[in-house]
Amino acid sequence: MAFATVSNAFAGGLLTNTNQNAAFVRNFAQEGKIDITSIYANPAGGAFLENGWHLSLNNQTAFQQRNIETTFPLFQYNTENPNTTHRFEGKATAPVIPSFTVSYNKDKWSVSAHFAICGGGGMCKFDNGLGSFEAAYAGMIVPMMQTPGVLSGLLTQGLIAKGYDNATASALAATGQFKGYSVNSFMKGKSYHFGLQLGGTYKFTDNIAGYVGVRGIYATANYNGAVTPTIAYSLQTPGGEVNNTQALNNYGIDLDCDQTSFGVAIILGVDWKINDKWNVSAKYEAPTRLNLKNNSDIIVTDDMVKEKAAGILSQFEDGKKVREDIPAMLALGAQYSPIEKLRLSASYHQFFDKVSTKFLNKEELIDHNTHEFLLGAEYDICKWLTVSGSWETTRYGMNDEFMNDLSFNLSNHMVGAGVRVKASKRLNFDLGYMCTFYQNREVITQTAAGPKTDVYDRKNHTFGIGVNLDL
Repeated sequence: MAFATVSNAFAGGLLTNTNQNAAFVRNFAQEGKIDITSIYANPAGGAFLENGWHLSLNNQTAFQQRNIETTFPLFQYNTENPNTTHRFEGKATAPVIPSFTVSYNKDKWSVSAHFAICGGGGMCKFDNGLGSFEAAYAGMIVPMMQTPGVLSGLLTQGLIAKGYDNATASALAATGQFKGYSVNSFMKGKSYHFGLQLGGTYKFTDNIAGYVGVRGIYATANYNGAVTPTIAYSLQTPGGEVNNTQALNNYGIDLDCDQTSFGVAIILGVDWKINDKWNVSAKYEAPTRLNLKNNSDIIVTDDMVKEKAAGILSQFEDGKKVREDIPAMLALGAQYSPIEKLRLSASYHQFFDKVSTKFLNKEELIDHNTHEFLLGAEYDICKWLTVSGSWETTRYGMNDEFMNDLSFNLSNHMVGAGVRVKASKRLNFDLGYMCTFYQNREVITQTAAGPKTDVYDRKNHTFGIGVNLDL
Protein backbone atom coordinates (compact mmCIF):
# COMPACT_ATOMS: atom_id res chain seq x y z
CA MET A 1 0.00 0.00 0.00
CA ALA A 2 2.92 2.29 0.45
CA PHE A 3 4.43 4.10 -2.45
CA ALA A 4 7.26 6.37 -3.42
CA THR A 5 7.23 9.40 -1.22
CA VAL A 6 9.22 12.52 -1.83
CA SER A 7 12.45 10.88 -0.84
CA ASN A 8 14.96 12.15 -3.35
CA ALA A 9 12.42 14.69 -4.56
CA PHE A 10 15.23 16.97 -5.64
CA ALA A 11 18.81 15.92 -6.38
CA GLY A 12 20.90 13.05 -5.10
CA GLY A 13 20.92 9.26 -4.80
CA LEU A 14 18.05 6.91 -4.02
CA LEU A 15 17.74 8.07 -0.40
CA THR A 16 19.87 11.24 -0.32
CA ASN A 17 19.04 14.89 -0.94
CA THR A 18 22.14 16.80 -1.99
CA ASN A 19 20.40 20.15 -2.38
CA GLN A 20 20.70 21.55 1.13
CA ASN A 21 20.17 25.27 0.55
CA ALA A 22 19.31 28.03 -1.91
CA ALA A 23 22.96 28.34 -2.99
CA PHE A 24 22.73 24.80 -4.41
CA VAL A 25 19.47 25.61 -6.21
CA ARG A 26 21.20 28.37 -8.17
CA ASN A 27 24.54 26.51 -8.60
CA PHE A 28 24.64 22.73 -8.23
CA ALA A 29 28.43 22.29 -8.31
CA GLN A 30 29.22 23.25 -4.71
CA GLU A 31 32.12 20.89 -3.91
CA GLY A 32 34.83 23.24 -5.18
CA LYS A 33 33.52 26.34 -3.43
CA ILE A 34 34.64 27.95 -0.19
CA ASP A 35 31.61 29.53 1.42
CA ILE A 36 29.37 29.09 4.46
CA THR A 37 26.71 27.69 2.11
CA SER A 38 29.13 24.97 0.94
CA ILE A 39 29.79 23.39 4.35
CA TYR A 40 27.60 20.39 3.44
CA ALA A 41 29.22 19.83 0.02
CA ASN A 42 32.79 20.81 0.94
CA PRO A 43 33.11 20.78 4.73
CA ALA A 44 36.91 20.94 4.67
CA GLY A 45 36.72 24.16 2.67
CA GLY A 46 35.14 25.83 5.69
CA ALA A 47 38.64 26.04 7.18
CA PHE A 48 39.45 28.88 4.76
CA LEU A 49 36.64 31.17 5.92
CA GLU A 50 37.66 34.29 7.80
CA ASN A 51 37.95 34.18 11.58
CA GLY A 52 34.66 34.60 13.41
CA TRP A 53 31.09 33.35 13.14
CA HIS A 54 29.34 32.52 9.86
CA LEU A 55 25.63 31.71 9.55
CA SER A 56 23.31 30.60 6.73
CA LEU A 57 19.51 30.19 7.00
CA ASN A 58 17.55 28.71 4.08
CA ASN A 59 14.19 27.45 2.89
CA GLN A 60 13.15 25.57 -0.23
CA THR A 61 9.68 24.98 -1.68
CA ALA A 62 9.20 22.02 -4.00
CA PHE A 63 6.37 20.88 -6.25
CA GLN A 64 6.50 17.42 -7.75
CA GLN A 65 4.34 15.02 -9.73
CA ARG A 66 4.79 11.26 -9.93
CA ASN A 67 2.69 9.82 -12.75
CA ILE A 68 2.26 6.24 -13.91
CA GLU A 69 0.34 5.05 -16.96
CA THR A 70 -0.57 1.40 -16.51
CA THR A 71 -1.89 -0.77 -19.34
CA PHE A 72 -3.49 -4.07 -18.34
CA PRO A 73 -5.99 -6.25 -20.30
CA LEU A 74 -8.46 -6.67 -17.40
CA PHE A 75 -8.85 -2.89 -16.96
CA GLN A 76 -11.50 -3.17 -19.69
CA TYR A 77 -13.82 -4.54 -17.00
CA ASN A 78 -13.57 -1.35 -14.94
CA THR A 79 -17.08 0.11 -15.16
CA GLU A 80 -15.89 3.67 -14.40
CA ASN A 81 -13.01 3.61 -16.89
CA PRO A 82 -13.25 0.66 -19.33
CA ASN A 83 -10.02 1.61 -21.16
CA THR A 84 -7.12 -0.81 -20.87
CA THR A 85 -4.78 2.12 -20.02
CA HIS A 86 -5.28 4.00 -16.75
CA ARG A 87 -3.31 7.03 -15.53
CA PHE A 88 -2.43 7.37 -11.86
CA GLU A 89 -1.25 10.80 -10.73
CA GLY A 90 0.59 11.52 -7.50
CA LYS A 91 1.18 15.05 -6.25
CA ALA A 92 3.92 15.90 -3.76
CA THR A 93 4.21 19.35 -2.23
CA ALA A 94 6.82 20.46 0.27
CA PRO A 95 6.25 24.15 1.07
CA VAL A 96 8.84 24.32 3.85
CA ILE A 97 12.22 22.57 3.58
CA PRO A 98 14.43 24.41 6.06
CA SER A 99 18.16 24.22 6.67
CA PHE A 100 20.78 26.10 8.64
CA THR A 101 24.57 26.13 8.79
CA VAL A 102 26.82 27.74 11.35
CA SER A 103 30.63 27.83 11.52
CA TYR A 104 33.15 29.37 13.89
CA ASN A 105 36.71 29.91 12.64
CA LYS A 106 39.79 30.64 14.68
CA ASP A 107 43.14 30.62 12.87
CA LYS A 108 43.84 27.01 11.79
CA TRP A 109 40.74 25.54 13.42
CA SER A 110 37.03 25.72 12.73
CA VAL A 111 33.94 23.93 14.01
CA SER A 112 30.64 23.75 12.18
CA ALA A 113 27.09 22.45 12.42
CA HIS A 114 24.63 21.81 9.63
CA PHE A 115 20.94 20.83 9.86
CA ALA A 116 18.78 19.87 6.89
CA ILE A 117 16.23 17.38 5.64
CA CYS A 118 18.71 15.06 3.97
CA GLY A 119 16.09 12.63 2.66
CA GLY A 120 12.35 12.76 2.02
CA GLY A 121 10.89 16.19 2.62
CA GLY A 122 7.11 16.16 2.22
CA MET A 123 3.96 14.22 1.41
CA CYS A 124 2.83 12.48 -1.78
CA LYS A 125 -0.79 11.55 -2.43
CA PHE A 126 -2.46 9.38 -5.07
CA ASP A 127 -6.17 10.17 -4.91
CA ASN A 128 -7.06 7.21 -7.13
CA GLY A 129 -4.60 4.71 -5.76
CA LEU A 130 -1.99 2.90 -7.84
CA GLY A 131 -2.06 0.72 -10.92
CA SER A 132 -0.36 -2.21 -9.22
CA PHE A 133 -3.23 -2.53 -6.76
CA GLU A 134 -5.98 -2.15 -9.33
CA ALA A 135 -4.27 -4.72 -11.54
CA ALA A 136 -3.97 -7.11 -8.59
CA TYR A 137 -7.65 -6.70 -7.71
CA ALA A 138 -8.76 -6.98 -11.36
CA GLY A 139 -6.69 -10.14 -11.68
CA MET A 140 -8.40 -11.56 -8.60
CA ILE A 141 -12.00 -10.36 -9.04
CA VAL A 142 -12.63 -10.88 -12.77
CA PRO A 143 -11.67 -14.62 -12.85
CA MET A 144 -13.41 -15.17 -9.52
CA MET A 145 -16.68 -13.58 -10.70
CA GLN A 146 -16.52 -15.67 -13.87
CA THR A 147 -16.20 -18.89 -11.85
CA PRO A 148 -19.59 -20.69 -11.64
CA GLY A 149 -21.33 -20.27 -8.29
CA VAL A 150 -19.08 -17.55 -6.86
CA LEU A 151 -21.09 -14.56 -8.07
CA SER A 152 -24.45 -16.05 -7.06
CA GLY A 153 -23.07 -16.85 -3.60
CA LEU A 154 -21.92 -13.27 -3.05
CA LEU A 155 -25.16 -11.84 -4.38
CA THR A 156 -27.22 -14.15 -2.18
CA GLN A 157 -25.43 -12.81 0.91
CA GLY A 158 -25.96 -9.24 -0.25
CA LEU A 159 -29.65 -9.72 -0.97
CA ILE A 160 -30.25 -11.39 2.38
CA ALA A 161 -28.56 -8.41 4.04
CA LYS A 162 -31.06 -6.18 2.21
CA GLY A 163 -34.02 -8.08 3.72
CA TYR A 164 -34.84 -10.77 1.15
CA ASP A 165 -35.65 -14.27 2.46
CA ASN A 166 -33.24 -17.05 1.64
CA ALA A 167 -35.30 -18.61 -1.14
CA THR A 168 -35.98 -15.32 -2.95
CA ALA A 169 -32.38 -14.18 -2.56
CA SER A 170 -31.06 -17.46 -3.98
CA ALA A 171 -33.48 -17.36 -6.90
CA LEU A 172 -32.60 -13.80 -7.84
CA ALA A 173 -28.88 -14.36 -7.34
CA ALA A 174 -28.97 -17.32 -9.73
CA THR A 175 -29.87 -14.89 -12.55
CA GLY A 176 -26.94 -12.61 -11.80
CA GLN A 177 -24.58 -11.52 -14.58
CA PHE A 178 -21.18 -9.98 -13.83
CA LYS A 179 -20.80 -6.60 -15.55
CA GLY A 180 -17.46 -5.39 -14.19
CA TYR A 181 -15.66 -3.97 -11.20
CA SER A 182 -14.50 -0.66 -9.75
CA VAL A 183 -11.93 0.13 -7.06
CA ASN A 184 -12.25 2.86 -4.48
CA SER A 185 -8.73 3.56 -3.25
CA PHE A 186 -6.31 6.21 -2.11
CA MET A 187 -2.65 6.19 -1.15
CA LYS A 188 -0.66 8.83 0.68
CA GLY A 189 2.68 8.89 2.41
CA LYS A 190 5.17 11.24 3.96
CA SER A 191 8.83 10.80 4.77
CA TYR A 192 11.46 12.92 6.48
CA HIS A 193 15.12 12.24 7.24
CA PHE A 194 16.25 14.95 9.65
CA GLY A 195 20.04 15.25 9.62
CA LEU A 196 22.28 17.13 12.06
CA GLN A 197 25.94 17.25 11.07
CA LEU A 198 28.72 18.28 13.51
CA GLY A 199 32.41 18.45 12.71
CA GLY A 200 35.69 20.28 12.74
CA THR A 201 38.42 21.27 10.31
CA TYR A 202 42.14 21.87 10.64
CA LYS A 203 44.50 23.64 8.21
CA PHE A 204 47.58 21.45 7.90
CA THR A 205 49.20 24.11 5.70
CA ASP A 206 48.10 27.44 4.31
CA ASN A 207 46.61 25.54 1.36
CA ILE A 208 45.42 22.15 2.64
CA ALA A 209 42.70 21.44 5.21
CA GLY A 210 40.99 18.31 6.50
CA TYR A 211 37.57 17.65 8.03
CA VAL A 212 36.16 14.99 10.34
CA GLY A 213 32.47 15.00 11.20
CA VAL A 214 29.45 12.95 12.13
CA ARG A 215 25.84 13.16 11.01
CA GLY A 216 22.96 11.83 13.07
CA ILE A 217 19.79 11.05 11.11
CA TYR A 218 16.30 10.64 12.56
CA ALA A 219 14.04 9.03 9.96
CA THR A 220 10.28 9.13 10.24
CA ALA A 221 7.59 8.11 7.76
CA ASN A 222 3.88 7.43 7.59
CA TYR A 223 1.97 5.43 5.00
CA ASN A 224 -1.81 5.46 4.89
CA GLY A 225 -4.14 3.93 2.35
CA ALA A 226 -7.28 1.94 1.70
CA VAL A 227 -8.69 -0.20 -1.09
CA THR A 228 -12.29 -1.37 -1.41
CA PRO A 229 -13.49 -3.16 -4.57
CA THR A 230 -17.04 -3.03 -5.89
CA ILE A 231 -18.68 -5.32 -8.46
CA ALA A 232 -21.39 -4.32 -10.94
CA TYR A 233 -24.02 -6.92 -11.85
CA SER A 234 -27.47 -7.37 -13.33
CA LEU A 235 -30.42 -9.44 -12.10
CA GLN A 236 -33.42 -10.76 -14.00
CA THR A 237 -36.55 -9.85 -12.01
CA PRO A 238 -40.27 -10.14 -12.87
CA GLY A 239 -40.11 -6.47 -13.81
CA GLY A 240 -37.15 -6.89 -16.12
CA GLU A 241 -33.37 -6.54 -15.87
CA VAL A 242 -32.04 -4.55 -12.91
CA ASN A 243 -28.48 -3.23 -12.72
CA ASN A 244 -26.85 -2.79 -9.35
CA THR A 245 -23.52 -2.71 -7.51
CA GLN A 246 -22.23 -4.40 -4.40
CA ALA A 247 -19.20 -3.36 -2.38
CA LEU A 248 -16.94 -6.25 -1.44
CA ASN A 249 -15.99 -4.85 1.94
CA ASN A 250 -14.55 -8.16 3.10
CA TYR A 251 -12.03 -7.96 0.25
CA GLY A 252 -10.72 -4.52 1.22
CA ILE A 253 -7.41 -3.45 2.72
CA ASP A 254 -6.84 -0.65 5.22
CA LEU A 255 -3.35 0.39 6.31
CA ASP A 256 -1.87 3.00 8.62
CA CYS A 257 1.85 2.57 9.30
CA ASP A 258 4.35 4.77 11.13
CA GLN A 259 8.06 4.08 10.75
CA THR A 260 10.96 5.49 12.77
CA SER A 261 14.69 4.91 12.99
CA PHE A 262 17.95 6.60 13.95
CA GLY A 263 21.35 6.23 12.31
CA VAL A 264 24.83 7.76 12.32
CA ALA A 265 27.35 8.35 9.53
CA ILE A 266 31.02 9.39 9.68
CA ILE A 267 32.10 12.10 7.21
CA LEU A 268 35.65 12.80 6.02
CA GLY A 269 36.78 15.65 3.79
CA VAL A 270 39.86 17.36 2.38
CA ASP A 271 40.28 20.67 0.55
CA TRP A 272 43.27 21.92 -1.41
CA LYS A 273 43.29 25.63 -2.14
CA ILE A 274 45.93 25.47 -4.84
CA ASN A 275 46.03 29.21 -5.52
CA ASP A 276 43.68 32.14 -6.08
CA LYS A 277 42.36 30.54 -9.25
CA TRP A 278 42.02 26.86 -8.36
CA ASN A 279 40.38 24.97 -5.51
CA VAL A 280 39.68 21.21 -5.33
CA SER A 281 38.04 19.01 -2.70
CA ALA A 282 36.92 15.49 -1.86
CA LYS A 283 34.36 14.17 0.62
CA TYR A 284 33.38 10.67 1.72
CA GLU A 285 30.25 9.84 3.70
CA ALA A 286 30.05 6.39 5.27
CA PRO A 287 26.76 4.46 4.93
CA THR A 288 24.00 5.12 7.46
CA ARG A 289 22.35 2.01 8.88
CA LEU A 290 18.60 2.51 9.26
CA ASN A 291 16.26 -0.11 10.72
CA LEU A 292 12.80 1.38 10.38
CA LYS A 293 10.51 0.04 13.09
CA ASN A 294 6.84 -0.31 12.18
CA ASN A 295 3.94 0.79 14.33
CA SER A 296 1.11 -0.44 12.13
CA ASP A 297 -2.62 -1.00 12.00
CA ILE A 298 -3.45 -3.30 9.07
CA ILE A 299 -6.97 -4.57 8.39
CA VAL A 300 -7.33 -7.40 5.87
CA THR A 301 -10.35 -9.68 6.39
CA ASP A 302 -10.33 -12.13 3.50
CA ASP A 303 -7.75 -14.93 3.54
CA MET A 304 -7.32 -14.84 -0.25
CA VAL A 305 -6.59 -11.11 -0.16
CA LYS A 306 -4.11 -11.69 2.65
CA GLU A 307 -2.32 -14.22 0.51
CA LYS A 308 -2.34 -12.01 -2.62
CA ALA A 309 -1.11 -8.93 -0.71
CA ALA A 310 1.34 -10.69 1.59
CA GLY A 311 4.39 -9.73 -0.48
CA ILE A 312 3.56 -6.03 -0.30
CA LEU A 313 2.15 -5.83 3.21
CA SER A 314 4.99 -7.82 4.80
CA GLN A 315 7.17 -4.69 4.96
CA PHE A 316 4.50 -2.98 7.09
CA GLU A 317 3.84 -5.67 9.68
CA ASP A 318 3.42 -4.22 13.15
CA GLY A 319 6.63 -4.33 15.18
CA LYS A 320 8.75 -5.40 12.22
CA LYS A 321 12.05 -3.66 11.44
CA VAL A 322 12.63 -2.78 7.79
CA ARG A 323 16.22 -2.24 6.68
CA GLU A 324 16.69 0.79 4.39
CA ASP A 325 20.30 1.97 4.68
CA ILE A 326 21.43 5.28 3.23
CA PRO A 327 24.33 4.43 0.89
CA ALA A 328 27.87 5.69 1.22
CA MET A 329 28.74 8.66 -0.99
CA LEU A 330 31.91 9.96 -2.65
CA ALA A 331 31.94 13.59 -3.84
CA LEU A 332 34.71 15.30 -5.83
CA GLY A 333 34.77 18.93 -6.91
CA ALA A 334 36.82 21.73 -8.39
CA GLN A 335 36.43 25.45 -8.98
CA TYR A 336 38.44 27.56 -11.44
CA SER A 337 38.43 31.34 -11.74
CA PRO A 338 39.88 32.40 -15.12
CA ILE A 339 39.19 36.06 -14.31
CA GLU A 340 38.37 37.77 -11.04
CA LYS A 341 34.61 38.07 -11.67
CA LEU A 342 34.02 34.57 -13.11
CA ARG A 343 34.02 31.21 -11.34
CA LEU A 344 33.55 27.87 -13.11
CA SER A 345 32.87 24.72 -11.09
CA ALA A 346 32.40 21.00 -11.65
CA SER A 347 31.49 18.12 -9.33
CA TYR A 348 31.03 14.37 -9.38
CA HIS A 349 28.95 12.23 -7.00
CA GLN A 350 28.82 8.47 -6.66
CA PHE A 351 26.34 6.73 -4.35
CA PHE A 352 27.28 3.15 -3.48
CA ASP A 353 23.75 1.71 -3.85
CA LYS A 354 24.86 -1.82 -4.75
CA VAL A 355 26.38 -2.42 -1.30
CA SER A 356 23.67 -0.59 0.65
CA THR A 357 21.43 -3.09 2.46
CA LYS A 358 17.72 -2.82 1.65
CA PHE A 359 14.54 -4.70 2.53
CA LEU A 360 14.36 -8.10 0.82
CA ASN A 361 17.90 -7.49 -0.50
CA LYS A 362 16.62 -5.16 -3.23
CA GLU A 363 20.16 -3.87 -3.68
CA GLU A 364 20.72 -7.05 -5.71
CA LEU A 365 18.32 -5.60 -8.32
CA ILE A 366 20.63 -2.62 -8.95
CA ASP A 367 22.92 -2.98 -11.96
CA HIS A 368 25.27 -0.09 -11.13
CA ASN A 369 25.74 2.68 -8.58
CA THR A 370 24.15 6.09 -9.01
CA HIS A 371 26.38 8.66 -10.75
CA GLU A 372 25.94 12.43 -10.90
CA PHE A 373 27.85 15.02 -12.94
CA LEU A 374 27.40 18.70 -12.11
CA LEU A 375 28.56 21.93 -13.77
CA GLY A 376 28.10 25.52 -12.62
CA ALA A 377 29.15 29.08 -13.36
CA GLU A 378 28.94 32.36 -11.43
CA TYR A 379 29.60 35.88 -12.63
CA ASP A 380 29.79 39.08 -10.60
CA ILE A 381 27.86 41.66 -12.61
CA CYS A 382 28.76 44.30 -10.04
CA LYS A 383 29.96 44.34 -6.46
CA TRP A 384 26.46 43.71 -5.09
CA LEU A 385 25.00 41.24 -7.64
CA THR A 386 26.15 37.76 -8.74
CA VAL A 387 24.29 35.67 -11.32
CA SER A 388 24.69 31.92 -11.68
CA GLY A 389 23.53 28.94 -13.72
CA SER A 390 24.13 25.22 -13.54
CA TRP A 391 23.40 21.80 -15.04
CA GLU A 392 23.33 18.30 -13.58
CA THR A 393 22.71 14.80 -14.86
CA THR A 394 21.82 11.82 -12.66
CA ARG A 395 22.11 8.21 -13.81
CA TYR A 396 20.41 5.55 -11.69
CA GLY A 397 21.22 1.86 -12.08
CA MET A 398 18.03 0.01 -11.12
CA ASN A 399 16.94 -2.78 -13.42
CA ASP A 400 13.32 -3.37 -14.49
CA GLU A 401 12.64 -5.77 -11.62
CA PHE A 402 13.50 -3.02 -9.11
CA MET A 403 11.06 -0.59 -10.71
CA ASN A 404 7.41 -0.47 -9.62
CA ASP A 405 4.86 2.18 -8.80
CA LEU A 406 5.41 1.61 -5.10
CA SER A 407 8.92 3.04 -5.42
CA PHE A 408 10.67 4.39 -8.50
CA ASN A 409 13.41 6.79 -9.51
CA LEU A 410 14.18 8.08 -13.00
CA SER A 411 17.42 9.23 -14.53
CA ASN A 412 17.25 12.91 -15.33
CA HIS A 413 18.80 16.22 -16.31
CA MET A 414 18.41 19.30 -14.16
CA VAL A 415 18.98 23.01 -14.72
CA GLY A 416 19.16 25.78 -12.15
CA ALA A 417 19.71 29.51 -12.05
CA GLY A 418 19.63 32.36 -9.57
CA VAL A 419 21.33 35.33 -7.99
CA ARG A 420 23.21 36.37 -4.89
CA VAL A 421 22.42 39.89 -3.69
CA LYS A 422 25.03 41.45 -1.39
CA ALA A 423 23.29 43.88 0.94
CA SER A 424 26.54 44.67 2.74
CA LYS A 425 30.01 43.25 3.28
CA ARG A 426 28.65 40.83 5.89
CA LEU A 427 25.10 40.15 4.65
CA ASN A 428 23.93 38.56 1.39
CA PHE A 429 20.88 36.74 0.03
CA ASP A 430 20.56 33.75 -2.31
CA LEU A 431 17.59 33.27 -4.63
CA GLY A 432 17.33 30.24 -6.92
CA TYR A 433 15.07 28.08 -9.09
CA MET A 434 15.67 24.64 -10.52
CA CYS A 435 13.70 22.33 -12.79
CA THR A 436 14.21 18.61 -13.41
CA PHE A 437 13.64 16.85 -16.74
CA TYR A 438 13.08 13.14 -16.14
CA GLN A 439 13.51 10.37 -18.67
CA ASN A 440 10.32 8.34 -18.97
CA ARG A 441 10.76 4.63 -18.45
CA GLU A 442 8.62 1.72 -19.64
CA VAL A 443 8.54 -1.57 -17.76
CA ILE A 444 6.63 -4.66 -18.95
CA THR A 445 5.64 -7.36 -16.45
CA GLN A 446 4.18 -10.69 -17.50
CA THR A 447 1.08 -11.83 -15.57
CA ALA A 448 -1.43 -14.66 -15.82
CA ALA A 449 -3.92 -12.23 -17.44
CA GLY A 450 -1.38 -10.92 -19.96
CA PRO A 451 1.36 -8.28 -19.98
CA LYS A 452 1.12 -5.28 -17.67
CA THR A 453 2.94 -2.20 -18.96
CA ASP A 454 3.88 0.70 -16.70
CA VAL A 455 5.23 4.00 -18.03
CA TYR A 456 6.81 6.14 -15.30
CA ASP A 457 7.11 9.92 -15.40
CA ARG A 458 8.02 12.65 -12.90
CA LYS A 459 8.10 16.44 -12.81
CA ASN A 460 9.81 18.70 -10.29
CA HIS A 461 10.14 22.45 -9.66
CA THR A 462 12.01 23.88 -6.67
CA PHE A 463 12.46 27.44 -5.39
CA GLY A 464 15.04 28.44 -2.78
CA ILE A 465 15.79 31.49 -0.66
CA GLY A 466 18.61 31.95 1.82
CA VAL A 467 20.23 34.59 3.99
CA ASN A 468 23.95 34.43 4.85
CA LEU A 469 25.64 36.45 7.57
CA ASP A 470 29.23 36.92 8.74
CA LEU A 471 29.51 38.05 12.36
